[in-house]
Amino acid sequence: MKKPLFFLLFSVIFSACSTNDDNDFNNPNLIDLNFRLQLNLDFPEYNDLQFPGNSFTTYNEGIKGVVVYNINNSQYTAFELSDPNHPPNNCSAMTVEGIIATCNCEDANSYNIITGELMEGEGEYSMKPYRIERRNNTIEVYN
Repeated sequence: MKKPLFFLLFSVIFSACSTNDDNDFNNPNLIDLNFRLQLNLDFPEYNDLQFPGNSFTTYNEGIKGVVVYNINNSQYTAFELSDPNHPPNNCSAMTVEGIIATCNCEDANSYNIITGELMEGEGEYSMKPYRIERRNNTIEVYN
């Protein structure tokens, strides 16, 4: 009796685990783009990312841009700069000031670039996260 019970418990736990995070962010407003952005911290334009509390913003990657934030030199975040609660349009590109990204549309949604959470405004989606890794003096952001 113990073997079937153990097997049943193991099966339930094992089937509940998943290493696939592709379905964790099903936002109909934002498409999945494949890109790879490498930031060499030896270059002056990325120098701020060597210090915790600083960010780098580019509008040349992602849908409407990407913001990278240094939490503590071993943890970084990277998010899409297209407001997740609007289909991409002329006003949906967000601007970053401090740790807040703000949409330029009438509702002016604001998001925290550390967590991606909606701070002000309306909507059901948080910012679209990108994968990020630091290897030596290079930060790589990709989807």
